[in-house]
Amino acid sequence: MLLASFTLRNIELLFSSDLELNSRSFVIEGFLKTIHGQQCGTWGKERLASQLENDLQHLREKDCAQSGTAQEIEVDAQNLVTDDVVVVEGEMATISCRVKNNDDSVIQLLNPSRQTIYFREVRPLKDNRFQLVNFSSSELRVSLSNVSLVDEGKYVCQLYTDPPQEAFATITVLVPPETPTIDANKDVVNEGEEVEFTCSTTGSKPAAVIKWLKGDQELEESTSNFEEDPKEEKLFNVTSKLVLQVSRLDDGLPVTCQVEHPAVKDLQTIKDLQAQRYLDVQYKPQVQVTVSYPQGPTREGDTLALTCIANGKPQPALMWQRLDEKMPERANVSVENLVLESLNKSDNGTYRCKAFNDIGESYDDYLLYVYATSPTAEPSAHDSRAGTEVPGSVDHAVIGGVVAVVVFAILCLLIVLGRYFARHKGTYFTHEAKGADDAADADTAIINAEGGQNSSDEKKEYFI
Repeated sequence: MLLASFTLRNIELLFSSDLELNSRSFVIEGFLKTIHGQQCGTWGKERLASQLENDLQHLREKDCAQSGTAQEIEVDAQNLVTDDVVVVEGEMATISCRVKNNDDSVIQLLNPSRQTIYFREVRPLKDNRFQLVNFSSSELRVSLSNVSLVDEGKYVCQLYTDPPQEAFATITVLVPPETPTIDANKDVVNEGEEVEFTCSTTGSKPAAVIKWLKGDQELEESTSNFEEDPKEEKLFNVTSKLVLQVSRLDDGLPVTCQVEHPAVKDLQTIKDLQAQRYLDVQYKPQVQVTVSYPQGPTREGDTLALTCIANGKPQPALMWQRLDEKMPERANVSVENLVLESLNKSDNGTYRCKAFNDIGESYDDYLLYVYATSPTAEPSAHDSRAGTEVPGSVDHAVIGGVVAVVVFAILCLLIVLGRYFARHKGTYFTHEAKGADDAADADTAIINAEGGQNSSDEKKEYFI
């Protein structure tokens, strides 16, 4: 009944107003679409539709009759403008139809199905979510509460001039995504292995964007894909995968899947749109042997206390040993501690702490050198650790250098002597053996030699 009275009243308004004929026809066409879309009785529908169709036919005939005598009237340009609207599902959208230089022409707002929502300040459409915010000669502003996806589309602002003007306001509805879920292909990972994470979120429009973080560090090594939701048209489901190679430093760090979407601005909502998994990384031990006391060099009679610090996952087991020799009977071993009392020279050697778990094993060594307590054996202040200088001992590099220099000097001396003897090499003859070469036997040679010596006035020597 309200619709019927509204239509009849506005038909009178149309015929009594100064609207151009084709503008009136335009209005009636909008009324007809509105009537056919209403949930009213069949009799009332047919009656209103029949009356409006008769009025429409009457206007068209009148328009044809006056078309030959119509005079052109110059008016100031009227500009009809509106704006597109982006709104989050469930919130309120406002459509504004604005006119510049209006000459009291009628403004009307139609929905995407071209049903009249508001004609001037009157709402013929039975949808209480539409409410009039402002009506004047220059603006028709309407709000739409509790917006849903079905409200999305192109709305029409109409200004009934000759010819009529139209402007379109597109309502875009954003649908925030659901809370994401995160899964991993491994719950426990060994150091150096890879683990794959999968993050999924559903029901967003447009498709959401998924970011990954390890701790506070954003990761880029991910792949994402999205597909339309099979249950709801226009909505999207998004899945992202991250492959991560882990180290011992990653153990206990959170891997966060964070969803970003233009419909989400509130900080609390942003926090709700994320999911986390904590890395559980197993790794072989790292070992370090430290000296609890003494703080300086180890001397005879001192007590040595060593501590083995091992870090691994699972928690490693520890074992002390002395390399190449048996552990002294005085040694007191208690898991990570090794204590040697009344040190002496026989305790010198390398002591090793070994740590092992299911992932692997490692060790650290301590090189012990015990100094005599005599004043002549005063050591330096350095700790006697493996891989470092042993206090008070002769540097092997220095000894090697000295030996090399001595060997080099001997070689040089031999070369000089060799060259000297080579230059003075020859044969040395004397007359003492004169005649011995011609003797028939040994006795004769001796006689000849003696005779030669006696008969000789003087002994002469020749060097050739």
